[in-house]
Amino acid sequence: MIRRTVLKLASGALFASAASTAALAADMPAPFDNAGEVKIALVRYLSTGDFFQAYLGGVEAQAAALGVDLRVFDSRQDAALQADMVDQAIALGVDGIVIQHGLTESMQAAAQRAVEAGIKVVAFDVDVENDAIPQVEQSDYLLGKLALEQAIADNGDTWKAGYVYVPGIAPLDRRHAAWEDVKGENPGIEELAQFGTMDNPIANSNANQARSVLQANPDITVMFAPYDEFAKGVKIAVDEAGLTDQIKIYSADISTSDIAAMRESGSAWVATVATNPAVVGEVSVRALAMLLAGEDPGASVIVPPTLITQAFLNDNDIKNMEDLSANMPQFAHADVAVSEWMPLPAR
Repeated sequence: MIRRTVLKLASGALFASAASTAALAADMPAPFDNAGEVKIALVRYLSTGDFFQAYLGGVEAQAAALGVDLRVFDSRQDAALQADMVDQAIALGVDGIVIQHGLTESMQAAAQRAVEAGIKVVAFDVDVENDAIPQVEQSDYLLGKLALEQAIADNGDTWKAGYVYVPGIAPLDRRHAAWEDVKGENPGIEELAQFGTMDNPIANSNANQARSVLQANPDITVMFAPYDEFAKGVKIAVDEAGLTDQIKIYSADISTSDIAAMRESGSAWVATVATNPAVVGEVSVRALAMLLAGEDPGASVIVPPTLITQAFLNDNDIKNMEDLSANMPQFAHADVAVSEWMPLPAR
């Protein structure tokens, strides 16, 4: 009797869930009106670090809210493999592809092959030079500009700097443009050293380079490291050299581990500019969903960034990304690439 009752309740719950899913799909435009029939792929170039794990979490959450079948391909910074993975996604017959980071020279042709196969594509932080493919970004120029404006507010307009940069990565190139503009507007800012690597593990590899830079340039007082894995590496080197009182680090991007590093007693990492990477992941999927539904998300889909200072984190006792979202509402959700029919992830 008990077993029959449990089975009856379980069946009822399953039926209610299925009915709810069917009702949701019925209110959505094609192809989303056929629940579970839409297949999309995320093809990643970068995956190391908290930012990219959070971005993946956002992609997964928005894909689940839409009821789509998500396939994840991770090339681990192998440009040729990433291009092959786009071809694998095409062969699987996916309806849409999110290309996450990569190199223009390796992804341009692969992205065009997907478009020619009738697949909708969006690109996050990689310029595939294709008018048919919307570009999702965090307004990387503004990320760099806001961080540097804070550096000037803290240190004046005359200082000697170290700069971490790897050319050829679209978001870093856009942040580099901000660096060049700010230097041009403030001739008292002197770049003593430029260095950087994307070799794994990124933070440790950059720490190795930063050690040599600090030894060769004892007059550096500001480090501009516009990617949090770069900033982690610089912080390791600054801590080891005992220079936390002499050098201030300014960066881009944020994660729970970044917050902990910025809040360490005497930390040289004093400011970063960021969006919530999970929100950026959600926006990437929503932009793709709009394309699949025959809507236009725009050629450029921009998630606005926010300045986050060490003082703000300490004053509000921010310990993690959840605390940050609670104290900065714009971190919990970006009203970008949202259609009325579109379900959002549960908050």
